[in-house]
Amino acid sequence: MSWEVIIGLETHAQLSTASKIFSGASTTYGAEPNTQSCAVDLALPGVLPVLNKAAVEKAIAFGLAIDAEVAPMSVFARKNYFYPDLPKGYQISQFELPVVIGGTLSFNVGEKDKAYKKTVQLTRAHLEEDAGKSTHELFDKESGIDLNRAGTPLLEIVTEPCIYSAKEAVAYAKALHSLVVWLGMCDGNMQEGSFRCDANVSVRPVGQKELGTRREIKNLNSFKFLEDAINYEINEQIRIIEDGGRIQQATVLFDPNSGVTRVMRTKEDAHDYRYFPDPDLAPLVISDAWRERVRATMPELPAALQARFVSEYALSEYDAEQVSASKAHAEYFETAVKAMTKPDAKMVANWMMSDLAATLNKEEIELSNSPVSALRLAQLIAKIQDSTLSNKLAKEVFAAVWVGEQQAQGDAQIDAIIEARGLKQVSDVGAIEAIIQEIMDKNTQIVEEYRAGKEKGFGFLVGQVMKASKGKANPAQVNELLLAKLKS
Repeated sequence: MSWEVIIGLETHAQLSTASKIFSGASTTYGAEPNTQSCAVDLALPGVLPVLNKAAVEKAIAFGLAIDAEVAPMSVFARKNYFYPDLPKGYQISQFELPVVIGGTLSFNVGEKDKAYKKTVQLTRAHLEEDAGKSTHELFDKESGIDLNRAGTPLLEIVTEPCIYSAKEAVAYAKALHSLVVWLGMCDGNMQEGSFRCDANVSVRPVGQKELGTRREIKNLNSFKFLEDAINYEINEQIRIIEDGGRIQQATVLFDPNSGVTRVMRTKEDAHDYRYFPDPDLAPLVISDAWRERVRATMPELPAALQARFVSEYALSEYDAEQVSASKAHAEYFETAVKAMTKPDAKMVANWMMSDLAATLNKEEIELSNSPVSALRLAQLIAKIQDSTLSNKLAKEVFAAVWVGEQQAQGDAQIDAIIEARGLKQVSDVGAIEAIIQEIMDKNTQIVEEYRAGKEKGFGFLVGQVMKASKGKANPAQVNELLLAKLKS
């Protein structure tokens, strides 16, 4: 039997405000346990919540960015359940009237020629407060409660069930992560829990109209865990059904060490939480003027910026998306291109997507901490443009700049590395012709075979010339001069 996978994602983005959503307590990460929870967070008798305006404005900006309806009026509700890290016995959230309604997010799935455009329809995004955190001391067999996180502002972003594979889910999560960081509404730190996903997964036979019974995988805080958990859950649900069993709606947790999910509890429905409007909070009213003031403060959005990169710099859609993977990437790209005497956007993009990306990945550092600045990359590419360096030699210089070899400033650092290592490309026609003649004299049989029509030997001869020049000969000149000699 063939199966169809249906996935919906719920993502919690922690809003980057200095204080909590309903109190003045700090949201700084890493403080000593229970030092950043106040009477309001604990719902002690006589206290009243006061809504954080900055949190609302970040929600408005998100709604505008995804072309959603920013509700002129939304309502806060109490979501009632018992858990040790929920001091009030309820969570303040939004239910029937959320602040953001609808919207879409488009992104590419896959790479280059195999990539396709996917648009995910969003159901809603609503403001709510986070719960505290339970900590478990394995060796002492004790549990503790840290309420520092209680009351931290969250925007929960919910999709329609319109994602059809783990690969699409990860691509969506990455695009959403990039957007919320781009907007400055969330720092995106997944290790600290600032951005975490819940995945609702179900399967059904191909052709069946009704959705299958879903299971929700909670608190996935890495893209790898998200993909692994969804793939495991898909296979597990199919196995259960094919073995004659039934899927029970449940909340499950993913164990990254074993790679399996386990049931935490049977899944509640909305009525189990006994939602009702919070009597301590007035409806949230967002005027047209307030919405437009927020719009005026927003940065150029990724989709618009990518379209501009395509038209202004003649990049492909794929390249434009890659060099604007984050705001930092986009700024690095434009800074490098604008610093060049002879701007070559494609060459900058190629270096960013290859050597720079690979080295950042290997060293596990962010672009903002790159030892090779945008200006330095522009200076390096200029050395290729003026034939001082070949692409191969430029890679060697790039690596030397990365480790801080030669501490000279500006162009002087690159020039000093080239001089110290003797890397200057040989472009003298006479010198290259002399090397070519030497190689031809040593490989007369291959030369004769080439002249007789066996052109495979050409690549071998080029390689020998480059080897003899220690990689310094200008490759384009080598090809041109060798071809001319072989035909003479």
